[in-house]
Amino acid sequence: LLGGDLSVRLTQRPPTPDQTAHMAGLGRLSEAVEMRSMVRRGDGEGRRSLIELKAVDDAYPLIGRFDLRDGGDLREVLRKRDGLWGAVVDPNLAIRLDLEVGDEVRVGTLDLRVRGMIASEPDRVASVFSFGPRLMIHRDALDATGLVQPGSQIRYYTGIDLPPEADPDAVAADLDIAFPAAGWQVRGPDEAAQGVGRFLDRMTLFLSFAGLTALLVGGIGVTNAVKAYMDGRAATVATLKCLGAPAGLVFRIYLIQVLALSGVAVAIGLLVGAAVPYLAGWALEDRLPVRIEGGVYPLQLAIAGVFGLLTAATFATWPLARARGVSGAGLFRDAVAPSNGGIRWVDRLWIGLGALALAGLTIATAPDAYFAVWFVVGAALVLLLLRGAAWTVAGLARRLRPRAAVWRQALTSLHRPGAATGSVVVSLGLGLTVLVAVGLIEGNLRHQIGERLPDRAPSFFFIDIQPAQVDAFDATVNGVEGASDLQRVPSVRGRIVRIDGTPVEQVEVAREAQWALRGDRALTYADRPAEPATIKTGQWWPDDYVGPPLISLDANLANGFGIGLGDTLTLNVLGREITATVSNLREIDWRSLRFDFALIFSPGVLEGAPHSHVAAAHVDAAREETLERAVADRFPNVSAIRVREALDAVSAMLGNIALAVRAVAAVTVLAGALVLAGAIAAGRTRRLHDAVVFKVLGATRGMTLRAFLIEYGLLGAITGIVAVGLGSAVAWAVTTFLMRAEWVFMPGVAAITAGLCLAVTLGLGFAGTWRVLGEKAGPHLRNE
Repeated sequence: LLGGDLSVRLTQRPPTPDQTAHMAGLGRLSEAVEMRSMVRRGDGEGRRSLIELKAVDDAYPLIGRFDLRDGGDLREVLRKRDGLWGAVVDPNLAIRLDLEVGDEVRVGTLDLRVRGMIASEPDRVASVFSFGPRLMIHRDALDATGLVQPGSQIRYYTGIDLPPEADPDAVAADLDIAFPAAGWQVRGPDEAAQGVGRFLDRMTLFLSFAGLTALLVGGIGVTNAVKAYMDGRAATVATLKCLGAPAGLVFRIYLIQVLALSGVAVAIGLLVGAAVPYLAGWALEDRLPVRIEGGVYPLQLAIAGVFGLLTAATFATWPLARARGVSGAGLFRDAVAPSNGGIRWVDRLWIGLGALALAGLTIATAPDAYFAVWFVVGAALVLLLLRGAAWTVAGLARRLRPRAAVWRQALTSLHRPGAATGSVVVSLGLGLTVLVAVGLIEGNLRHQIGERLPDRAPSFFFIDIQPAQVDAFDATVNGVEGASDLQRVPSVRGRIVRIDGTPVEQVEVAREAQWALRGDRALTYADRPAEPATIKTGQWWPDDYVGPPLISLDANLANGFGIGLGDTLTLNVLGREITATVSNLREIDWRSLRFDFALIFSPGVLEGAPHSHVAAAHVDAAREETLERAVADRFPNVSAIRVREALDAVSAMLGNIALAVRAVAAVTVLAGALVLAGAIAAGRTRRLHDAVVFKVLGATRGMTLRAFLIEYGLLGAITGIVAVGLGSAVAWAVTTFLMRAEWVFMPGVAAITAGLCLAVTLGLGFAGTWRVLGEKAGPHLRNE
């Protein structure tokens, strides 16, 4: 992924000869240049496309293997033959422009011949979002494209293959010492794909929490199952106690049984979990840029096993402790007069310690302890609220006295001894809460992208406009009929190296502001604030300001950095360090997609640095092709980004992620359904007894079925409403506070979830009671 033991990146400028010579003394080098550009067919027909252009030298790749779909050596394919340099393209680009091997394309001012399709590029990091497909050329052909201009947004990469005995971290530190003002970013193998790494960490975090949520639901199922099992063994336990068996002996007997069954379940889970990566590697082989290496990881399996056994032991203790604490006579009467007491404080302590151990293990093993703490707190709060909702439902059912016998019987079933109310509301409600939260978060993001943003967004962003081209560029855009709202500003790249005099590595920066310290940032300078700009605190500099460098900073970024008015930021701009004082803080709405920069310098600081301009313009959809063609024909070095295409790409990416997230969340719902099915199965004996009594008292089969369906319909509806309320609260908190986005309630998601809950409970309730209704009363009465 990195392309070497070390990767050195510079923006807008290549390394100096001294820097290159120093790096050459460390090991083998390979130089690559990447930038965004436009490509079109050589015949001038067809639509142009934005591409990720990469120029490589003969040493590429240092590590790994570059493969072409039809085979061939990359060096030979890219060389100049018959007057044309070669190019290889991503198959997606070939589809987009209807290209075949042998066709000509134009990049900048250079005509190229397509000589191959890329099958595998070893050092192309899997990015969450890319502006365009890859087109690769030789490093020596880059200058002929006319794209390399002062200030162009170009990234220069130098890969270093170190000797086996070299320490990459030590060499990276020495590079920074040797060239302290180089302004480069040096990455080692552990930082090969920082963006992808952060994305995978977040996905790992979510998958872990989804698994833990399902485990919590399963724990509730353990409690229900053990309680039902102990209820079925009540007579046996009571007999043992009446014959003198110590309560501790009874507890240990059944605890050993529970742990033995749990051990079998955990072993099956570990075997399946260990096999999944192999199956995933086979199924996703053609969809991922890297090959999944299957392997067995004992530590991860051990952690999963501990989670399983600890969950089983913690959730099984309460029903076992209750059976131990209740007297033999109490157990005989338990079917009609349940005992609520009898659990010793020692057992309650063990249950509490088990819960704390689960919480501690969750936090200790999570990729992000901060989110893990919130998960533990949130899960505990949701469980308490669901349990409270179940208690409230049972209490209300106890107080209601409808006249209709069927309704009265259904309500009585919600609060009678052994009622499934608690099991349904807690187990199914927890899974549905997760599903509602995920659905509403995704829906809000889609609302931001698909509905709110396009109304405010420009049609195009243009990058790499040279200072000498700005007047002609403005005239070209304004000359296209329907083009409007042209905005253009200078842009240069810089990297924050010190915050108020302290190196950024030593500053504790808030999580939401850490993005600004990852690599180079876009900077600009301005005489006056852009419209509409909201200055939160401080004052903008005068129009004719001449003096020490000042900076206008995003207020949220300043808060994350822990700085304010009068503090300083030091940036490395093209190898030169500039220290500027914070003059004012602005409130920026990044979702509006209007031109704005987190850092704006006062005049007289950046004008002398090589830089380019970026612009935005709006045009009717029918004239987008006209505007793009007008700019591309006159300014081959300028790249156009269609905003709607970018938004569509983000929306598609979001949809794929959301599908995976919903699938994982559905596992929790499935766990809740299984727990519900177990609770219904466990109550079959009691329902059979009820059905027999109803028949003897004259109730028809239809009346009994209606009573059961009303009971489960009420349970499903109430659980769905509770889950919608809790899930909406979770989604609101995540959207508002973590994502800092506007919250919109989506009744469609709520209605679908509530309907799903109703269908699941009715379906399982019907399946669990249908056979009971078909039983004849006589044999059961004689058996009694």
